[in-house]
Amino acid sequence: MTPLVLAGFIFLGGLIIGSFLNVCIFRLPRSRSLVFPGSSCPDCNQPIKFYDNIPILSYLWLGGKCRFCGHRISARYPLVELLSGILALALFIRYDIAWSAPILYIFTASLLIITVIDIDHKIIPDSITIPGIPIGFLASFFLPHVTWTESLFGIGLGGGSLLVVAVVYEFIAKKEGMGGGDIKLLAMIGGFLGWQGVVFTIFSSSIIGTVVGIFIAVKTKQGRQAAIPFGPFLSVGALLYIFQGPEIVRWYFEILK
Repeated sequence: MTPLVLAGFIFLGGLIIGSFLNVCIFRLPRSRSLVFPGSSCPDCNQPIKFYDNIPILSYLWLGGKCRFCGHRISARYPLVELLSGILALALFIRYDIAWSAPILYIFTASLLIITVIDIDHKIIPDSITIPGIPIGFLASFFLPHVTWTESLFGIGLGGGSLLVVAVVYEFIAKKEGMGGGDIKLLAMIGGFLGWQGVVFTIFSSSIIGTVVGIFIAVKTKQGRQAAIPFGPFLSVGALLYIFQGPEIVRWYFEILK
């Protein structure tokens, strides 16, 4: 099998898995089974035929509408599928088809689910982060970029650092500013990426979050009252580290010389 054909299969596999990620995004916040019943239109509840559930293509063929009731289907569904395919292909290109690529794909797919759910519902599902912490630690025995000691330290640093921030903020502001979901998410990130990944994620997500937060606050004219979930920024920071983290760190220290 040529590299180009293999890349095509990996991208296609990412699209198919992306369809399942959409199921997780819709059902996890509602505490519904991920298996039964099958997919259906959220408006008319008609079961979706298999030929109407082909990633991206079915959405385009149906014009973004339900075949039965004409209800508009969110463009987010094909977008999640496309992002899933791109992540799968990008990890294959970056890490080759070895342990690193499939393990990190599972991790990044989880981050994609968390990001969309946090944007929609302002929650981060424990069903992903809590098992993700020990899974990240076990993954360190197969990932060449992180040792088990770095993973263990990353879990402690990730969860502990945000816990301290949350406690201090709540003490000063007299209100909750950092949810427990963010703490568990950063602990999971530490499990997969080690303490170096945690440090990078904290700094990069803070910068990105500040810029986006200012923009949203000005745009919505809510000022500091604008409620912005932090989970998506942590996820973006972790993704940056996976693909360009070490290079960005080296570049940063070069310009300081």
